[in-house]
Amino acid sequence: MMIQHPALNISKLTPEAALASLGSGLAGLSASEARRRLGEFGSNQVAPVAAEPLWRMLGREISHFFALVLWVAAGLAFFAAYAEPGQGMLELGLAIVGVIIVNGGFSFWQAYRAEQALAALQKLLPQQVDVRRDGATLAVPAAALVPGDLVQLVEGSKVPADCRVIESWALRVNLATLTGESYARSISAEAKPSDDPMSAQNLLFAGTLIISGECSALVYATGMRTEFGHIAHLTQTAGDTESPLQKEIARVSHLVALLALGLGVLFFVIGQLVGLPFWANFIFSIGIIVANVPEGLLPTVTLALALAAQRMAKRNALVRHLPAVETLGSATVILTDKTGTLTQNRMTVRELFVAGRHHLAAERWPRADDLRLRAVARFCHSLKFHEGEPAGDPMEIALWQFAGGLPEFGKRAGEIPFDTARRRMSVIWREPDGSGDLYCKGAPEVVFSLCTDWLDGDATRPFDAAALKVFQAAHEDLAGRGFRVLALAWKPLADAGDSGEDGLRLCGLVGLEDPPRLDVHEAVRRCHGAGIRVFMVTGDHPHTALALAREVELVRSAAPRVLTGEELGKMSPASLQLALDAPEMVFARVSAEQKMLITQALQLKGEIVAVTGDGVNDAPALKTADIGIAMGLSGTDVAREAADIVLLDDHFATIVNAIEEGRAVFENICKFLTYILTSNIPELVPYLISVLFRIPLPLTIIQILAVDLGTDMLPALALGAERPHAEVMSRPPRPRQERLLSWPLLARAYLFLGPLEAAIAMSCFFFVLNGVGWTYGTALAATDPRYLQATSACLLGIVLAQVANVFVCRHPLLPTWHFPLLQNRLLLAGVLAEILLLLAILYTPWGNALFGTAPLGQDVWLLGAGLAAVFALLEEGRKWLLRRAAVP
Repeated sequence: MMIQHPALNISKLTPEAALASLGSGLAGLSASEARRRLGEFGSNQVAPVAAEPLWRMLGREISHFFALVLWVAAGLAFFAAYAEPGQGMLELGLAIVGVIIVNGGFSFWQAYRAEQALAALQKLLPQQVDVRRDGATLAVPAAALVPGDLVQLVEGSKVPADCRVIESWALRVNLATLTGESYARSISAEAKPSDDPMSAQNLLFAGTLIISGECSALVYATGMRTEFGHIAHLTQTAGDTESPLQKEIARVSHLVALLALGLGVLFFVIGQLVGLPFWANFIFSIGIIVANVPEGLLPTVTLALALAAQRMAKRNALVRHLPAVETLGSATVILTDKTGTLTQNRMTVRELFVAGRHHLAAERWPRADDLRLRAVARFCHSLKFHEGEPAGDPMEIALWQFAGGLPEFGKRAGEIPFDTARRRMSVIWREPDGSGDLYCKGAPEVVFSLCTDWLDGDATRPFDAAALKVFQAAHEDLAGRGFRVLALAWKPLADAGDSGEDGLRLCGLVGLEDPPRLDVHEAVRRCHGAGIRVFMVTGDHPHTALALAREVELVRSAAPRVLTGEELGKMSPASLQLALDAPEMVFARVSAEQKMLITQALQLKGEIVAVTGDGVNDAPALKTADIGIAMGLSGTDVAREAADIVLLDDHFATIVNAIEEGRAVFENICKFLTYILTSNIPELVPYLISVLFRIPLPLTIIQILAVDLGTDMLPALALGAERPHAEVMSRPPRPRQERLLSWPLLARAYLFLGPLEAAIAMSCFFFVLNGVGWTYGTALAATDPRYLQATSACLLGIVLAQVANVFVCRHPLLPTWHFPLLQNRLLLAGVLAEILLLLAILYTPWGNALFGTAPLGQDVWLLGAGLAAVFALLEEGRKWLLRRAAVP
């Protein structure tokens, strides 16, 4: 036998039977029984995911694969320093350890700061609740609620647990945080069977909001047993997904590490074969490893992501996880919630059908044909007013605001409240003599049946079959375009005894909607231009969802695919994947689990999926997605905890700005990857030439470190801060299989730019040796001034070539002069810092002592600068040939 959802069981019971089923009554539980149940059922709180200790967070940042490679290199350097002191290996080991700690500490601090910022946004369930216990009403902490408690809720209350309504008075509740449906729903105490807890008309759910009315309700589920807790559990068990950038960095780390270690072993064997002493050969091999491990890669990637995250923060996007910056740039599909994300999460009157004609509600000049309709909108409500501002049902607020300021005739004398059976409400206003007006609003089909006449301006016409047909057609037209349609009617009251809702005069129809945000249209158009598919996934009605999708241009074709949650429930995983081939789709009446299934199906199709949302119902999909984007203002704490990025202003358009930044990050990483890998070749070639041709070593290990962790760092970081190019949002997302370390990038760095730099470095080295009278075969001591000058010249050649390289790396195809120098001020600052550091290394006593250098004359500078200029011209010529070849 199938076990039913407990909410469905209790919804079928009468209020008396529901109380009895949980051993409670109208007097509530006794204090002792409440304490006993609290011990049995636990606190009414969503169990948080166990927080990761700070030491473990930091440990993870310094123990990933690339960090382990650097730890091994540092260990080898310390061992070599112990075995053969005075070779600079101790300094090398300390520098590598410093790189690991600084990079890990920076990543840890960025993640920690994001979590602290997120904690400031959290808004949990209500702290205090009025509860009946021992026959008295007490204010108790929400966390102390137990099944069987009888709570008192009023307008504005946030529901503290899942409850069965026992008594209610004009009660309406907004379930948007759970269902995504923005409309207020009427709730009553009647026993009514339902197949779905979310559609039950006598249940309240934790985290939802009482819009109007009041009630007493029986708590039947608390904490993780609530629907709120169930969705939170889905979020917590979804698991973290590894971002495409993390996968690529891991791949690059493995390849570079294997290459470095392989070359180190290979050249150790070669050194042994050519007869090098063991320790000299060992140090030589470590030099090969160090030369091929780009120690600055991780700090540069981390800093580039952090800079992008800071730029995004200025544009109101809080990045919780740094890799999410680039992942968003590679997104191919966005699954967006409707309410509060695409829309403003407030109802407005958009269109009228009055006097037999359609009018836009924005037409506010006085018209005789809609004055009576506006009077109904103004006076038929159950709103409360605080300092002149209305509070209550968003739909009633929208009607009141639409009506504008109308003079009051008489005083409010009574109300016939809305309930789910009547599907209408009426308000009576009376003059002192007992005459007055009855204003009525409700579902069109219900109000139509109460009308005998309809208003055509000042004229009153019979509401016959022909008139009914006209108004029914108008109703269908408005509903088909996604509006929430209400009929407004009125009748004069002759005396105090007249208060019936019969014989009404139909004033007209109003179409209400939750309007789109003003900047959503442009944001959606930019997504289309960038090749990103945007699917709406909502709990609202299909007509409403499709109408909004057309309005904001998510849907532009005549026949888009609209899938409801009911249809999704009948689909196999394969059927869903095939359905997702449709270019334009709208998902309506979708549950939390189904939203997560859609996300997973898209991922199985190779899509990189970004999911936006603000409600508890969005959280599982936010967690499962490649990139989860939550709303910071209207979003729930569960959604924000599940997300990678939090929009501080709740604007969908902010997502598109963030995508632009994310795309720039991948391009910028490729730029500085080309830049730093290029210097590996001029760092490796001196070792090869030294061993193969038996010449003094042109570049020492500590000088390699001066390049990798000194002169190269700021220019590389400046490349990571390049602004997005104009065309970045006018091309499709990069393919999932596109690699950071691609063959074109490797060929450019290792086979063209790198050899050119190596030639420049060796030219400067031999230029100095020749100038001091060195002859081939003559050994030079490590402290010989001639040797110190020669190695300094080699270092100078590499640094000056890298100065030219940083400018030609600003774009893989476009020329350097295409980009203004002042467009990236950090680039100029980085180059200036690079030159100043080189001067310090060459011309200060501490620089000479630490790096084994000596001052150089201006002739060496002129040679290095001239060769660097030739280097830049050759690279610009290569790019020109590629551009020419690309033109058909």
